[in-house]
Amino acid sequence: MTVPPGNKQRKRSLIHAIRTVCSGFRYIFIPRKRAIPLRISSIWKPVVLALTLTAALATGAAGADKTPAAGGATTAKPHANPAGDPAVAAPRDAKWVKRHEGYLEEAKKGPYDVIFLGDSITDGWHGGGRAIFTQCYAPLHTLNLGIGGDRTEHVLWRLDNGEVDGLKPKVVVLMIGTNNSGNTAEAITRGVTAVVKDLRTKLPEAKILLLAIFPRGAEANTPIREKLATVNTAIAKLDDGSHVKYLDIGKAFLNDSGAITKDVMRDFLHPSTYGYVLWAKAMNPTLAEMLGEKITEPTLPPPAPEKAAAKPASKTK
Repeated sequence: MTVPPGNKQRKRSLIHAIRTVCSGFRYIFIPRKRAIPLRISSIWKPVVLALTLTAALATGAAGADKTPAAGGATTAKPHANPAGDPAVAAPRDAKWVKRHEGYLEEAKKGPYDVIFLGDSITDGWHGGGRAIFTQCYAPLHTLNLGIGGDRTEHVLWRLDNGEVDGLKPKVVVLMIGTNNSGNTAEAITRGVTAVVKDLRTKLPEAKILLLAIFPRGAEANTPIREKLATVNTAIAKLDDGSHVKYLDIGKAFLNDSGAITKDVMRDFLHPSTYGYVLWAKAMNPTLAEMLGEKITEPTLPPPAPEKAAAKPASKTK
C-alpha cells in the first residue's frame, strides 16, 4: 500500500514522535507493586513501526479523495464515483476541468437562447459541423457545451458545478449516453433521466429537446445498436408534452439497408461535415417549432460519391 505523497512528511513526524516517547518510557507502573523496568527491544520495533504506518495511512486517506483544482478550489477526483454509476455526478481529469472552466467563462458572454449539451458528437459542432453551426445556430445565440468523451455522470458534474447557472435559454438540445455503452441499458436510462431532471431543476423555464442516442456501428446488426435502441425506447417516456420533447432522428444517418456509410460518419460514430448537415435538416423543424423562430437551412452540398479504387496496371511479360 502506497502512502500518498502529501502525507510522507506526516508519516516521518509520527515515527519520530513515537520513537521519542518510547525511548523515554522505561518503566511501567502497576498499582500496589513496584515499578517494572521496560526496554523497547528489537522485538517491539516492528510493532511500533507498523502502528505508526497504520496511523499515517489512516490520516492520509481522509485527504486522498480530494485534489486542488484551478483557482484553489477543491473538487473530487474521478474515483469519487468508483462504480461508474451513470446517475451519480463525477468529474474527469484536470484537462477536462479546464475545458469546463472555459465554458463557465463563455457562459458569461450570454445571453443565450439555445444550449447544446452532450459529448464529442455535440462537441463536433465546434469542428466538422462548425460551418453548419454558423449558418443555422449562431444567429439563434447558441452556446455549445459539448465535451468529447463525456458520459452522463460527467454532464451531471458539469451542471452541478455551475455550467448553466444564471443562464435562461429557451431550449436545451441534449444528446448524451453513447459513451455509457459499457453500462446496462437500465443504467444508461437512469443516467439520461438524471441529466434531464437536473436540467429541469436548474433551468425550469427552458424546454428540453431530448435527442435519441444516435446509431453507431457500420452495419444494422451491430450489437451495440440493440442496447441503444432499448435505451431510446425508455428515455422516450421522458417526453412530458410540455417541457421535454423527445426526438429520434437516427434514421437520417442510415441508408436503405440500415447501414452507416463513411461519408456520413467516418468512424461510424462521429458525424462528418455532411453528417452534421443531415442532423440539422432532421432536427431544425422541431427546434424551430419549440423556439417559435425560423432557422436557416444548411446549404452545404452532399459529398461526392467515393471513387472506386483504381485497379493496378497489368504487368507486361
